[in-house]
Amino acid sequence: MKPAVLKRFITIAIVAMVMGALAILAYDWFSSQEPGDYYVRQGDIRLSDGKYDEALESFDKALAEMPDHRGALMGRALVFIQTERYDEAIAELTYLIAYLDRTLAPDDLTGRGALAAAHANLGIVYDRLGRHEDALDEYALALNTDEESVSGPGLIDKILYDADPSTVRDRAIYIYEQLKLPEDERLLSVPDLDAEQRMYKP
Repeated sequence: MKPAVLKRFITIAIVAMVMGALAILAYDWFSSQEPGDYYVRQGDIRLSDGKYDEALESFDKALAEMPDHRGALMGRALVFIQTERYDEAIAELTYLIAYLDRTLAPDDLTGRGALAAAHANLGIVYDRLGRHEDALDEYALALNTDEESVSGPGLIDKILYDADPSTVRDRAIYIYEQLKLPEDERLLSVPDLDAEQRMYKP
């Protein structure tokens, strides 16, 4: 066999093996997904790109495939927060919290993180609405549920984005200390800083 023919045969064989392996991995990935997961990932990408209407559409498709999909419910709530539709955000987060309280298994660590994130995000909404006592209650619930999941961005995010936002614990302590002051001495809201507060999605 000529060397050029042999080289071509080996190249074709390697490409075929790689393509076959990729096809198997893709099949395994798609077949292992729960209903609604694909649309939640799509919604998360659109949400991070600021395409809120498209993100909401994706989360709605996820819920059509899997009613009460917690990632989709959280995604919808985050869209509502970002677009300042706070009444809808409160309703969505309240529903998600009640659903998780009712269905969460003791060993479901991801679910526990989702519950903590829901309380933290509800606290953020109340904070923005000036309902600081309610915000403090929700922050406390988030910390008692799973403090690690609401502890702030990881090291990679800090390096990439130079991010050092207030954590749930920081904000809870700040509100608690301010509420102990006489009412005319309190500073509970700085809108520019409050708008930068990080939302949570496990």
